[in-house]
Amino acid sequence: MKNTVSVKKIKSDAEELFRKGDFYCSEAIVSSIKSNFEIDMPDEMIAMASGFPIGIGKSKCVCGAVSGGVLSIGYFFGRTKGGDPKVQNTLKLANELQESFRSNHGCLCCHVHTKGFDMASGEHKKQCISFTGEVAEKAAEIIVRELKLTNIDG
Repeated sequence: MKNTVSVKKIKSDAEELFRKGDFYCSEAIVSSIKSNFEIDMPDEMIAMASGFPIGIGKSKCVCGAVSGGVLSIGYFFGRTKGGDPKVQNTLKLANELQESFRSNHGCLCCHVHTKGFDMASGEHKKQCISFTGEVAEKAAEIIVRELKLTNIDG
């Protein structure tokens, strides 16, 4: 894993992956985090993010970008053994991420954010690219801060 990353690059890479149509929001975030931190994460972790876009399986519930950010935080800080108390810190960090999004946009609900939009085009796509970049950036900032890594952006 790299000790030095560009949070801005993580954001722009996630946005570009979504913009080009390579991945949806949650997948783009996990992929960008994986490649920029150069972590030994199996590609199946990106696949695990494939069910979250468009508010979890197109249900338009929780924003898929937020889900991708939470997945990325969980990779670094989550538990793998039952009863491990470090889950409490992971929950705190996931809450920080979702509260940041909620503070910026009022709610986590994809349905609210996409009401009246033609899905997958125009305003909807532009907004989702923006949300993807925002969440990738915030998740990366949390990871960098918590692991005491260096953000080369300053």
